[in-house]
Amino acid sequence: MITHHNPKSPVAEAYRTLRTNITFSALDKPFRTLMVTSAGPEEGKSTTLANLAIAMAQAGSRILVVDCDLRKPLQHKIFSLSNRQGVTNLLVENLDAEQVIQSSVVPNLDVLTSGPIPPNPSELLGSKRMQSLLPRLVERYDCVLLDTPPAVAVTDAAVLAPHVDGVILVIRAGVAKIEMLKEAKSLLDNANARIIGTVLNGVKYDGDDYQYYYYYGERKKRKPKPGGQDD
Repeated sequence: MITHHNPKSPVAEAYRTLRTNITFSALDKPFRTLMVTSAGPEEGKSTTLANLAIAMAQAGSRILVVDCDLRKPLQHKIFSLSNRQGVTNLLVENLDAEQVIQSSVVPNLDVLTSGPIPPNPSELLGSKRMQSLLPRLVERYDCVLLDTPPAVAVTDAAVLAPHVDGVILVIRAGVAKIEMLKEAKSLLDNANARIIGTVLNGVKYDGDDYQYYYYYGERKKRKPKPGGQDD
């Protein structure tokens, strides 16, 4: 969580720029739900989401991170939280969100971890309970950020995409293949997803040891962006 532990670093500043780009791309109607995914594994989607969430919370917004990667969840590890209960419990048990949402060390930022890994992730994420859960969460936060599995590997991201305001696709330089990227975009487009931007991860910039992301908004303008690690 470099944005929290080292807020003056170039990488943290890059995440703040990403936050600003997202904000200015939706001035008339701010994004209340954002989904972060990737084409394949190990591209940094989870760390990208976590640092973006921190940057948004540092600006005063009330943020909720929801780990919808019910196959390889990482948000509880990133924020050092328990994963005994989470999304899966809300979807299969009669629990209130307040019982499972956890506060993080970052002011204004709460986390809803994945909970136990279920045998049927796609079915749970596509259920009516999940569709009714999102509006209830939005009522309590300025923005809800959803971490999902890679778009090509499984259908989970495509299942959730129609129910969020925008989708951010994370790409790791040297890992992502153009054919997989095209397939991911096609799958998301077919799901009526609104892809608001792409983050390029793992790029060395100006000889620094930092890794940066680049954000491409809907206007196709290229702006320098954040750095990260694994999914």
